[in-house]
Amino acid sequence: MPFAQYNLLPELLNGIKAMGFKSFTPIQVQAVPPALEGRDVLGSAMTGSGKTVAFVLPLLQRLLKDRQPGVRALVLVPTRELAAQVETATRDLARFSEVKCALIIGGASFHNQAQALRQGAQIVVATPGRLLDHYQRRTLRLDGVRVSVLDEADRMLDMGFMPDIRRIMNSLPRERQTMMFSATIPPEIQRAVNEFMRDPVRIQIDPPAAPASGITQMLYPVLADQKRELLLTIMRNTKITSAVVFTRTKSRADQVARFLETHGIPVAVLHSNKTQAERDRAMQGFRGQKQQILVATDIAARGLDVRHISHVVNFDVPLHPEDYVHRIGRTGRVFAVGDAITLMALDEERFVTAIESFIGATIPRCAFPDFPYRVPPHLTPYKPPITHHFRLRRRIARSSGMRFRRR
Repeated sequence: MPFAQYNLLPELLNGIKAMGFKSFTPIQVQAVPPALEGRDVLGSAMTGSGKTVAFVLPLLQRLLKDRQPGVRALVLVPTRELAAQVETATRDLARFSEVKCALIIGGASFHNQAQALRQGAQIVVATPGRLLDHYQRRTLRLDGVRVSVLDEADRMLDMGFMPDIRRIMNSLPRERQTMMFSATIPPEIQRAVNEFMRDPVRIQIDPPAAPASGITQMLYPVLADQKRELLLTIMRNTKITSAVVFTRTKSRADQVARFLETHGIPVAVLHSNKTQAERDRAMQGFRGQKQQILVATDIAARGLDVRHISHVVNFDVPLHPEDYVHRIGRTGRVFAVGDAITLMALDEERFVTAIESFIGATIPRCAFPDFPYRVPPHLTPYKPPITHHFRLRRRIARSSGMRFRRR
């Protein structure tokens, strides 16, 4: 759909062109027009569908039409990595304008952030805790904010940010535009909508639990103490451009990373016990494909936008079905294709059942024929899953009319 019909300013049209966008995604088509009108917007769409641009473009359009000093727009996000991505997208879209953006996150220099605010940042992209630090120390004023955005709102509520968010939102002017975007809309979001928004336009592009259509899902039942060997087998026998391996805990991420490195597979590691500098180095190495594998906790399940990720591996089955959808959404970005592999131990079967109920589909069981599965003592005989995943992808491709290409 032509961008010109939205009456965007030339600076933004040049930014869109420089970023290589050819057309709007469905969430952008529905969210941008009411947002440009100044309406509150509640948007729900699968991860990787372009929600960031859906709120950044209207935000920039408003600031460019009403040029005033001070912080005029605030974007709150749950994690540092997502904040950095939103800030980068904002800078890219605003590159042909004079709009300045400040990144306010924990683990980075407070002094440098305060200096960026003093130099006239009009947009602030922040995590709640560090934003409150600046507000309490009076290095940041919020009385001039005219547009507020809660990105990945359900994740912020899950992470316990609601008290901080309430303090921040209550410090903003009453006359403002509020946009809220998320991949899922649980009941807690509705309570936040009632509290912070006024008659929002509600947009839901996909069923709330639908993974991206280009993702092929596979499930590998295996004994818990054989997971690492099966992961290594998958890595060595699958053509992987790059992959994110999700674990449930930080210590587990370190253990898996050490195991892969001892077998000659270089990895980057990302979790909240790492310093900001270590997290930055991990992401830079993974984005630059210096490391083919990123081992991470759910800190990377939201907002990680790396287009070359071909595979997601759930080393541990997530406890919550919503987290499964977000994890596998790291591949198949913007309607591309990818593979999502889950390793399921016997005691994790109940979590898989909950996931399948949530997404409304059964995840095909798969196996590598030559992998030495051991028989659990209480199951006789043990029958591992029967579909090798290359054959699975071929069957899915044929049934959907697509041409199968072994990657």
